[in-house]
Amino acid sequence: MSAWVLPDHIADVLPSEARQIEEVRRLLLDSARCYGFELVSPPLLEHIESLLTGTGKALDLQTFKLVDQISGRMLGLRADTTPQVARIDAHLLNRSGVTRLCYCGPVLHTRPDRPLATREPLQLGAEIYGHAGLEADLEVLELALDCLRVAQIGEVLVDLADARIVNSLLDGLQLSDLTRGQVFEALAAKNSSQLIDLASEFPPEILSGLLSLIDLYGDASVLKLALQQLPKHPVIQLALRELQWLSEQLPEVTFQFDLADARGYAYYSGLRFAIYARGASDALVRGGRYDGVGAVFGHALARARPAVGFSLDLKQWVSLVPQRPLRAAIRAPWGASKKLRTKIAELRQNGETVVCILPGHQSEIDEFHCDRELIEAAGEWVVKVIENKTI
Repeated sequence: MSAWVLPDHIADVLPSEARQIEEVRRLLLDSARCYGFELVSPPLLEHIESLLTGTGKALDLQTFKLVDQISGRMLGLRADTTPQVARIDAHLLNRSGVTRLCYCGPVLHTRPDRPLATREPLQLGAEIYGHAGLEADLEVLELALDCLRVAQIGEVLVDLADARIVNSLLDGLQLSDLTRGQVFEALAAKNSSQLIDLASEFPPEILSGLLSLIDLYGDASVLKLALQQLPKHPVIQLALRELQWLSEQLPEVTFQFDLADARGYAYYSGLRFAIYARGASDALVRGGRYDGVGAVFGHALARARPAVGFSLDLKQWVSLVPQRPLRAAIRAPWGASKKLRTKIAELRQNGETVVCILPGHQSEIDEFHCDRELIEAAGEWVVKVIENKTI
């Protein structure tokens, strides 16, 4: 095998795609800044016990591990940035009020998390810490939708659910981790026969509620049916009302509800959302509420702060984002003339892209679509429009 062959599901990002990713990254981080989010940049690797503190087994299996040649301790390459941002909020910033943080950087997965996915996503996300109300949930959802808008991704569909619904149905039951996981898998697969087998010894009201969840998916009418069919548990009733309220705040958005979808049940504590776009095989954005995620990094329960946020993979967006036009550039000859070099420096300082044509390369393809050229006229270097140049 050639030494130049990259590992499976790892790929170079070539100029046109890299430019597209970088421009979208800037747009999205600028959108987050407009909401008051502060940018943080956690390290790519940490001591494994810090990196995986408070996370589930799934993230452990997705994490590359290696030995630190300096300390001899085990290190991990991050598979998700959210736990690191929670550590920053809880242990480094240690603020008592609301904190808005955003980030963008690569993460590494031992296996792709979906068919044809990269094992090196470029993860961008935003998190709000310190506010438990629906206002923060709505702000995060609005920011996620704004990110899709500024990237010019067309019509989207927002899928809403709430982890409290299933968790409340199972509350009080003595279930092993294996059985609990199987119940969630059966619900996600809408497998009623498997669910009946697993829940055959559950109280009838709980079994009935779980079976009802399988058919509770669709538009907002699902929420009314759920209020009628599910047990009158106060937390379930609250979760349904909050889902209704959130969807009503964004009447221009198309929502769907799948109350049996409890992906991330070991992680999310309330609202869970996923945003889909036409032409995408999977959700472009996933997020929700994960209160208490920072507790393990603080002192006792003092840092069990409310938290809500979202993340996305910018590499996944590239094929869906309209190709952004190249910025017009200026073609200039190479030369040692002080006047020429001064003029080129002046143009670049003013924000222009100036491409110097090195000797012997005058006939090469114009990769930057130069629409102007720097020429010498009457002893001065001036910019002239290139006639019949297609940009």
